[in-house]
Amino acid sequence: MKKIILFELNEVPQKIVEYYCKCRPNSTLARIRNSTKKFETYTENKGHLSPWNTWPTLHRGVTNQQHYIADFNQDLTEVDKEYPPIWKILTEAGVKVGMFGSLHSYPMPKSLENYEFYVPDVFASGKECFPKNVEIFQDFNLKLSRESARNVERKIPFGDAIKLLINVPELGFKLDTIADTGAQLIKERIKPWQKVRRRTYQTILSFDVFYKLLEKTKPGFVTFFTNHVASSMHRYWGACFPNEYETVQFEDEWLDTFENEILFTMDKADKMIGRLCKFTDKNPDYLLLVTSSMGQNAFESQPTETQLYITNKDAFMKMLGLGKGSYEFMPAMYPQFNVQVEESGISKFRDHLNTFTINGNKAEYREHANGFFSVDLGHPNLTSAEISVNGQEISIDQSGLENVEIQDKSGTTAYHIPEGICFAYHPSFNENGTQTTISSAEICPMLLNNFNVKVPDYMPKTNYNLAEA
Repeated sequence: MKKIILFELNEVPQKIVEYYCKCRPNSTLARIRNSTKKFETYTENKGHLSPWNTWPTLHRGVTNQQHYIADFNQDLTEVDKEYPPIWKILTEAGVKVGMFGSLHSYPMPKSLENYEFYVPDVFASGKECFPKNVEIFQDFNLKLSRESARNVERKIPFGDAIKLLINVPELGFKLDTIADTGAQLIKERIKPWQKVRRRTYQTILSFDVFYKLLEKTKPGFVTFFTNHVASSMHRYWGACFPNEYETVQFEDEWLDTFENEILFTMDKADKMIGRLCKFTDKNPDYLLLVTSSMGQNAFESQPTETQLYITNKDAFMKMLGLGKGSYEFMPAMYPQFNVQVEESGISKFRDHLNTFTINGNKAEYREHANGFFSVDLGHPNLTSAEISVNGQEISIDQSGLENVEIQDKSGTTAYHIPEGICFAYHPSFNENGTQTTISSAEICPMLLNNFNVKVPDYMPKTNYNLAEA
């Protein structure tokens, strides 16, 4: 049995790992690639693939045909009872766990027994964390995520930043992280387009906090989630791999500006993986497992000048028949909009949504239990937006919607594919580079096998043993 560090490198496919190792032959990934246990993973999920349905498959050992998790902040009370996530299974089996940022980890567990630390994902509705001193950072992190969901917000919440600086020693920020972050803010002044890199620096700061908790508590099982490479691939795959498209619709200046952004984000991921490899070398009772729940590949796209977003949420809800006090906004990944509606307003809201059209097309939405709704927006490059509810036209100014100009003009130049990555590092491994293909749903039972915890009957059976050299 080994202690496990699960590094969740969201949506990174094998192609990007190979490309990175070729471009950076002296990187950690290039150094360890031939001495790791490798698995090419694929998700068996049906329908639209997204991180909010593929990570639950990996964490719970069942596909979306069983867990039905489709949106952030939907009520998971019953799902958690029937198909609990890996961290819940392990803590109930007596394994000490540290959880940092894994998706669908909010709200906090009612019992923190056997948790050494617990920091929910960036779509959490509140800043609650364990230990409590991390809440200062989580509050800052959540605010940055809300304000820079599509366009990176130019301002910085300085009051919260000062609180962070006061707590630098306790939170674990390294001096080179502080210096690197400061240099980034200066570079933005010289080259404003580099503001897009702030998303990556959120991850860098998060990793320092995570690493301090890891070193201090040394749990049996830990997770760390990062989306910074996935975000870059969606936007800039077209700049990195322009030859993969039948028609390149982006201007040369855009291609030249952003051609190295995926490499930049992978450099930062490689540095984190390097620190975890060194930690594993010093603590050989640990094993490092790097995985994604799916991947990305080229997706035909065009420059995105504008997208239709909700910029006045209360006006949007008023248009759909509800007044203040009858709903609660829930965090979501743009361009999705999540809202919890009180029972008395559910029927009215649903009826209005069913007649809500944009340029004659019905808006898409999903309704979950207890009045939780997810509405899909983000319509690109609209020359006009004709809004209608119940057959009545509504001006865009009254609708709460706005055609928002997109900062970097990036469209979705890469999108989700079933295939992902999974590789295990330990200093004792001496693999020959062979790679096994497994379903991502097999990773959870594989982890349970490592801890000698009984695999539930609903999970796939697997004989893989991560700890064997």
